[in-house]
Amino acid sequence: MVHTANLSTERISELLGQEAELLNFSTPAISKERLHVPSPDFVDKIFANSNRNPQVLRSLGQLYGSGRLANTGYVSILPVDQGLEHTAGASFAPNPDYFDPENIVKLAIEGGCNAVATTYGNLALMSRKYAHKIPFIVKINHNELLTYPNKFDQVMFGSVEEAWNLGAVAVGATIYFGSKESTRQIQEVAAAFERAHELGMATILWCYARNNDFKKDGVDYHTAADLTAQANHIGVTIQADIIKQKLPETNGAFNNIAFAKTHKKVYSELSSDNPIDLCRYQVANCYMGRIGLINSGGASSGASDLSEAVTTAVVNKRAGGAGLISGRKAFQRPLNEGIELLNSIQDVYLNPEITIA
Repeated sequence: MVHTANLSTERISELLGQEAELLNFSTPAISKERLHVPSPDFVDKIFANSNRNPQVLRSLGQLYGSGRLANTGYVSILPVDQGLEHTAGASFAPNPDYFDPENIVKLAIEGGCNAVATTYGNLALMSRKYAHKIPFIVKINHNELLTYPNKFDQVMFGSVEEAWNLGAVAVGATIYFGSKESTRQIQEVAAAFERAHELGMATILWCYARNNDFKKDGVDYHTAADLTAQANHIGVTIQADIIKQKLPETNGAFNNIAFAKTHKKVYSELSSDNPIDLCRYQVANCYMGRIGLINSGGASSGASDLSEAVTTAVVNKRAGGAGLISGRKAFQRPLNEGIELLNSIQDVYLNPEITIA
């Protein structure tokens, strides 16, 4: 089935509001001709000649071939691991239905998502009923907030083999780049991704920066384009098939914090202050788009969630990204509103008038 966008370009422009100029941006620092852009044959073009075995290609085909965005080269994923990352109470109190993992899977299906990404426990309980109805992405590591005082460390919650047993097409993991535990996390996740590929599953990496010293002089550089892009580059190096990253909000972390290494051309020739350019630098660090970049939807802000989600989708698509992974904006509201929000995100990618800048 071929899906079409319900949101018109005019309606998308209305939702963008003051950011509507994003639709007209046409002078990117890195030209689109250098990119490997999402397309219906993306898996064939990028992975057919790689080291990924036929079972991984089949899993990637399922992932890219499901939901309203099926066979477009784009993905819309519902992630619900916040019950561990932020505590269940903080995550599900706005809509207690989602304490029940079946409602998470139902939202992903009814919302037209390519896949649902959530915890071992959630998907284990739902595996026999839903593994053949929507692609499962098992999140294999998490932070936990019961250690007092709180610490922030991603630890493994189960095995890659068990993710395979419950029918997952992919595993997902987070690395807190910049944290004192990041070296161990890189080693653990690299080994897990290697095993996942051996078993025929795809791999998705949440590439998050985390260090208190990434805030300086009142500026939070956790979402700086140069810093997050380097996290992406490490992620593709350990063979992530898709990179999840927060949308960049600033730049210049390496110069202003005075660490790591960079080059003046990163800021003068390869990026600008435009949000699309900042995101494109993230895409460039995903092997120029050979590995798809999906940006996260972020926390729920209430009434502005729809416009924020559409804006993020427009930036990601026009930058050369591969889609959006949005959770709290969708599940922290009534089911019909969550479906509407997910469909609106998907409509950006289905709209042929919104093109790569």
